[in-house]
Amino acid sequence: MHDMEAMLSLEIKKEIADRYFGFRKMIEDDSRDYHQHIQEAYRQLECEVGFDLVRLYILLRREPLIHDFFRLTGLRDSIFLEPYLLDSQPTRQRLFRGERIHGFTRRSRFHNLFIDVYNRLRTGTADYAQALKRLIEEGRAIADEIEVFYRKNDLASMMGFLRRLDGGALESGQMNATVAPLRDHYLEDKMLITAPASAETLLPIFAVLPELRSCKSGLEDLLDAAYAAQGQPEVREFAR
Repeated sequence: MHDMEAMLSLEIKKEIADRYFGFRKMIEDDSRDYHQHIQEAYRQLECEVGFDLVRLYILLRREPLIHDFFRLTGLRDSIFLEPYLLDSQPTRQRLFRGERIHGFTRRSRFHNLFIDVYNRLRTGTADYAQALKRLIEEGRAIADEIEVFYRKNDLASMMGFLRRLDGGALESGQMNATVAPLRDHYLEDKMLITAPASAETLLPIFAVLPELRSCKSGLEDLLDAAYAAQGQPEVREFAR
């Protein structure tokens, strides 16, 4: 009879452990995937937004004109703007190598290059915004999983149940009665699962650029000012 009770107790403990650690592993796997997705989104931001944004900075070149560009397009901060890049010949060569240059005049080539990059950047900001939205939802889903986990797996209650299952053998004597709550509290701290930080705190929030037609007139004026300030540059030479 005693052997049967011990076997039953062991089976119950195993079922509790399998359920607890199985659910916990699922959350940990989801959290690990989430952090991987955060890193991928930042690389997407660098590749699909950052490089094109720096290209536009270089074409505008002067910081007052760049800030006029921010006001015109609704950008809220100077992300990826490093003043030393504006005059860096190696950076300019790397960023403009392979860019399509078209137009009959220097001015038209300058304008067309900017507009081509702008349109590509708008697509990049829209794609990044969608990725960020998905990550925000993913982070919230994990937080919900953790809430359900703790609702269904109260560690203190589980430890009390296991002690009762063992007939109080774990807690015989005054010393064990004192130590058990401390041990349970230590285990709760050790087994704590914290929700991952929300995506909007880990990644920059980047506005989608407006459609070209809504700001083209302002951009044309801005580009004329940039073109004149730089002495009517030939963009064909930018990648040389």
